[in-house]
Amino acid sequence: MKKWILFLLLLCLFNCKEEKNDCYLTSEKALQYFKSVEAICVRDNGKLWGKNLYGPLMFVDRPSRKIFANQPDNAGLLKKKEGVYTGFYPKELLLNATPVEFGGITYALTPLPVDEVPYNINIAAIHSLFHRFQKFKGIASHGYITNNMDERDARLWLKLEWKALRKAINSKGDERNLFIRDALIFREANRELYSKYADDANRFENYEGLTTFTYTLLCTYSYEELKTRLFEILDKVYSMRSYSESYGFIHGALYASLLYDSGFDFKNIQTDTFDLGNAVKEAYKIELPEICRDVAGSLAVNYNIDIINQEEEQRISDISKRLHTQTNIFTERPVVFIELISPSFGFEPEDIQPLDTLGTLYKSIRVADNWGKLVVNDGSGCLVSNNYKSLRITAKGYKEEKNQIRGEGWELTLNWDEWEFVQVGQNYLVRKKIRNLLY
Repeated sequence: MKKWILFLLLLCLFNCKEEKNDCYLTSEKALQYFKSVEAICVRDNGKLWGKNLYGPLMFVDRPSRKIFANQPDNAGLLKKKEGVYTGFYPKELLLNATPVEFGGITYALTPLPVDEVPYNINIAAIHSLFHRFQKFKGIASHGYITNNMDERDARLWLKLEWKALRKAINSKGDERNLFIRDALIFREANRELYSKYADDANRFENYEGLTTFTYTLLCTYSYEELKTRLFEILDKVYSMRSYSESYGFIHGALYASLLYDSGFDFKNIQTDTFDLGNAVKEAYKIELPEICRDVAGSLAVNYNIDIINQEEEQRISDISKRLHTQTNIFTERPVVFIELISPSFGFEPEDIQPLDTLGTLYKSIRVADNWGKLVVNDGSGCLVSNNYKSLRITAKGYKEEKNQIRGEGWELTLNWDEWEFVQVGQNYLVRKKIRNLLY
């Protein structure tokens, strides 16, 4: 199996050699960024997590798939050029900020930001390096489900919690403790309502929230600068129409910043279900009522609940309008239905649009599963069911080209040995091949 994977990688490298490269990164620039990222990690030198985060790192340009790595791989797939190791990343694989095995080495995979902004490149690299650290620590992405965060009540409590956390982070002493108490009351009111999602929420807040906190802390030089950067992210997430795949990136980071300012030792976090809110409660010696929802409603008037209600009513109105339009696209024939078995997703949180019971619409998304790979870049988008068991794309403009199937704004690469693309009535299905068995 290893030899077969190596063959596929080598074949991809050969086929990609002649591709035009308009990437802004060069070997010389990549070397400078590697040095910059290493300096950031050396400045911390393990004080935060007990280990220097710097290690095997690769930048990958998404359009050209060109790799710039700081270390060679064991299989010789990457070639040294001007102090860095270059090659091409297989088109069949997703590009996410997650650790990847490449040529026998576990690299921190860093898709390059669209524009060359040094700060953004640095935080993208630290982001990936921290996920690599989490992998070796045994805290990896678990495919947590937090789609309750797109329900109206959950969003109300969450927005109230964010407003209280912002006040807490900007305060000190008794005033800070008061705002922390309010934030935790809103948090517990939310969890009392959606108790079955608590562990998944913790996993999301740990995996992505602690990552956001780590790269922001390491790439800033004061607590004031840290706050400014975190609030920039909070404002961006706050404005998103869907929180299910985005809220954890900032939520865990806000609680982590309060823990950091209290002198908390982050090396004590050993599990993926660690409750950051509970840790803040203990660090600041906060006492909460037995049932928080009884108190949360009266506190809400202090945090502009009327404005939040107006925001959410407008959101519901917008969803209703989009639902009418999108329902026709994804329920009228012809449509392509694809079952999800063990999917891996790549997307931007701002590209998500919830469509009530119909599912979640992704304007652009990259999905890898047992059947192959789907890339959706534009057009009508991709509708993923709320239980993550299936997806739909419009069959408009469908055509087959060699081993690929294309439609309006999407491209599907199938594992043809085991899977097939078939028409059933006026729709299309991706299904496992039915083989004739001889006895």
